[in-house]
Amino acid sequence: MTPDNSPKIVFNRPKTTVAPKKNDQIIVDDVLENVNFRISSKAHIVLNSTICEGCSDRRCLIACPASLFVETSNGSMIFNYENCFECGTCYLVCNQEGAITWNYPTGGYGVDFLHS
Repeated sequence: MTPDNSPKIVFNRPKTTVAPKKNDQIIVDDVLENVNFRISSKAHIVLNSTICEGCSDRRCLIACPASLFVETSNGSMIFNYENCFECGTCYLVCNQEGAITWNYPTGGYGVDFLHS
């Protein structure tokens, strides 16, 4: 249990392989083997869908290293904060002021890069 008595949820990222670069193959499994996500019930990134609707270039879709932004069939945007690396890239590349509210997750939650 956490200080606020909510259960800690640990999510291990699914195993995938990234396309090879030249002669080297980068295996995401190897890179993310020791990464865990402690998921809070409160999102640390919130999208303002009204502002996002006015965006034509959708930089967050391309820039997010975890591919957590999704454009729905009706053109709106959703963000799956549960596997966020907390890098802030989405916030930095967004050119629509107020579209993304970004904070670090509440203490004890978020990404945990473990060392072996």
